[in-house]
Amino acid sequence: MQTSARKKIALWQPYFLGGGAEAVALWTLQALLEDYDVTLHTLSPVDFGWLDKMYCTQLADKSIHVQAQLPNWWASSSADFLLSNNQQTRVALIYWSIRCFKQVAHQYDVAFSTFNALDMGVAGMQYLHWVHVLERYPDQAKPLQNLLMKWTHFSHEQLAENFSIANSQFTADRVEKAYGIKSQVVFPPVTTEIVSQPWEQKENAFLCSGRIVEAKQTHRAITILRAIRDKGFDVKLHITGGGGGVYANGYVRKVQKLARENADWVFLHQNLAYQDYLKVVASCRYGIHYKPEPFGISIAEMLKADMIPFVRSVGGQVEIVGAENAAILFANEPEAIERIANVLRNEALQVDLRRSLHQRKQLFSTERFMDEIRSKVDQYLSAGADLSPLPLSSQ
Repeated sequence: MQTSARKKIALWQPYFLGGGAEAVALWTLQALLEDYDVTLHTLSPVDFGWLDKMYCTQLADKSIHVQAQLPNWWASSSADFLLSNNQQTRVALIYWSIRCFKQVAHQYDVAFSTFNALDMGVAGMQYLHWVHVLERYPDQAKPLQNLLMKWTHFSHEQLAENFSIANSQFTADRVEKAYGIKSQVVFPPVTTEIVSQPWEQKENAFLCSGRIVEAKQTHRAITILRAIRDKGFDVKLHITGGGGGVYANGYVRKVQKLARENADWVFLHQNLAYQDYLKVVASCRYGIHYKPEPFGISIAEMLKADMIPFVRSVGGQVEIVGAENAAILFANEPEAIERIANVLRNEALQVDLRRSLHQRKQLFSTERFMDEIRSKVDQYLSAGADLSPLPLSSQ
């Protein structure tokens, strides 16, 4: 098929700093580039070679147009640092990116946001990792954010016209409450290349992975497993992940202090090289994650590594491990201690859980994700969405 005859898709992802949203964006590109003329709209120039190594995609040698919205002399390192560490600048840069995207979105057959719900100036497609990500920020950023919403003419009514995809049914329910719109569920892909070890060769250890920030409640993994050790179970804990920027340093220090106080069994791995991180993941028998998540990509990685993960009983992570596996679901710290101790003392239950969890791994494959994204784009195009642009002031 000639390129000129192919439908044109604009995909908006403002930055690539690591995480599940970036995985969704890159594997959406991978899914669509063979059949469509795809342009990535983002703030900074993109190094697909590096991203391929991080997310197991094959994009570096493909024909993908990249529309970087910041000047090259300022874009890459400066933008990434400020996006990570300065909240006001992050808000401003994201809204600059939104304004740039709204000015051109009508030129494409499909405008597609992989970075949550977005007013694109046209009806398009949006993949939601959670609700109110772009249009609701913490208090210290609200005055600036309110001004920027006016500057970009950000419209909740236009946002609600989009074809919506959610990362879990839990998120889909929240999307309906927040925006009054239905969304279809497509689980994110697990992109981590993990070569799982046989159970007998794994360490009698737990993994707690993800960013070390207060919202994740990383310290609770230590307190829960300290109680497990007090019951006579000789378990270890590996904590992996970076901090949340300069504003989260206080919480990182708290976790570091707890790790030092329990250094005989707690191992804190910060900013590991990727291959070293994979070795830690592959070596653990169990996982623990305290925060209820909209989805929980680190928990899906635990499944891929053939762990038994213990997670909260409310949230998108339940859809990863399966509600039927109630033995690994907990509502609070005391229940977590009870459930973990029960599994550790019951080898037959461990075998049953491993068998059940193994069957769920295919739900999060990259192949399944790409098939479903292609299907949703076909569904959207077949519906003949109205792509006429809304006016955007030049002021």
